[in-house]
Formats: sequence, structure tokens, C-alpha cells
Amino acid sequence: MPPPTNRPAPRAPRRKVKIQPSVPTNDILVPQRRIITPPAYRHEQKYYITFGEYWLLRQRLSRALRLDPNANENGEYQIRSLYFDDMTESSVKTKIGGDNEREKIRIRIYNMSDSVIKLESKLKTGQYISKRSCALTREQADALSAGDAAALLGHPDPLAKHVYRLMRMQLLRPVVLVDYYREAYLHPAENVRVTFDKELSTGVFRKDLFNNGPMAPALDKGVVVLEVKFAKFLPGFIQCLIQCEGAQRLAISKYLICRKFES
Repeated sequence: MPPPTNRPAPRAPRRKVKIQPSVPTNDILVPQRRIITPPAYRHEQKYYITFGEYWLLRQRLSRALRLDPNANENGEYQIRSLYFDDMTESSVKTKIGGDNEREKIRIRIYNMSDSVIKLESKLKTGQYISKRSCALTREQADALSAGDAAALLGHPDPLAKHVYRLMRMQLLRPVVLVDYYREAYLHPAENVRVTFDKELSTGVFRKDLFNNGPMAPALDKGVVVLEVKFAKFLPGFIQCLIQCEGAQRLAISKYLICRKFES
């Protein structure tokens, strides 16, 4: 008889049980979670500068940043926007009141061409700015300029559906044309855009985006709007480049400036 031992008896091996699905694997339907991409927020700083200060800054920036590839032979491009507001003037009131959250709706074209037409929503949340946009046809833009919300029916983009609801439920309608020439410089660090907006003008009571008639100047001659846009922080070397003794950071709204001409 073998001597007793304190070693534990070996365990019987576990049986591997293969669980078969009730339906073939390829036919199993896995519910998909809807992922909504959050808007890309950025910082936006605005300054009034003189034409002399603009000339000095552009000399610095042109040596370190890349000119916007959309610029023409003069280094700029024309921007025209048709802004919308509701019957209670919410966009005006929230801007003047400094509300923490506000939205502006506009249609934007470039160089008076209908090759690129954008319907845009510009959102401000605290100190952050974000934009959403979708493409429009010339026919849709003309209809919206006339206040016809039906032009957005059937448009697949969620922004178009949002604007359609605003036009139907809050009586959103076109209110003012804003026009200027932009010279823009870009740098990949923090997605920096430094822009000079010149010759700001308004159509006053005109709402036709593609009417090339005369516009009314909205700022004194020689006044330029400097805008600095970046993602999380402004790189130090670009801060040095845009140093300007006379520039003061202000809450400048081209939309509000041009709306004043209608009062």
C-alpha cells in the first residue's frame, strides 16, 4: 500500500461547451450606435486696425504664413453673405445682450460666383466658435433670398432641415447683405487663420445675393478688421507676428454693423 500523500487530487478537465447561435452568425443583426460628430470649436479674436497697421502686419505674415490658395492675383477674395433673422430680431438681441449661446444663419458666396454656395450656421458658445455648412444650388439660394423655405424641402443635410424648421416655426427670413474683401494667411499649427477684412459694405434693404449693384460702405475708409482664429491656443511666434500697438480686441460683428443701416 503506497504511503499517504498531502498532494491534492487532480481536477477533472473542464469540458469546453460550444454555444451555437440560434441563427447563423452572418445573419445576426447587431444594433448600430448612432455617432454624432461634435462640431469643431475654435477661438476667434477680432480687432480694428488702420490701413497702415494692416500693411505692416501683412509684410510680417507673408514671410511666415501661407497665403490662402483661394486668393486671386491681388491676394484676396470677395465674400458676400446674406444673413437671416427671425421676427423678434433674436440675432441682434442676443449679440447686443452678450448671450453665452447664440446662432447666426447665412448664405455665403465668393467672388460673386454661384459655383460655390454655402448655407451656414455660426454658433457661439462662451468663448468658442463653431460652424456648420451645406451646399446649395443657385435655384435654392435664389428661393431662400426671396424667403421661400420650400426650397429646402428634400435637402438631405441636417442643417438644411434645421433652417427649414426655423423659417417655418420662428419666421426666419433674409434681412441684410454683408460684403467685404478678405486677405487670409494660414498656418497648420493649431489650424491658425489670420485674416484682414477690407471694404466692409452692405446692401441696406437689398437681399439679392447675385445683384452686382452698388453697396453702401459700412465702416470709415481705411478701417480694416483683423481676425485671428485658432483651435486650442495661439502659437507664441504668431502672437509676436501680429503684435500691433494700436489694435484693441473688440466684439466686432459685421452683421450688426450692417444691420444699423436699416434702422
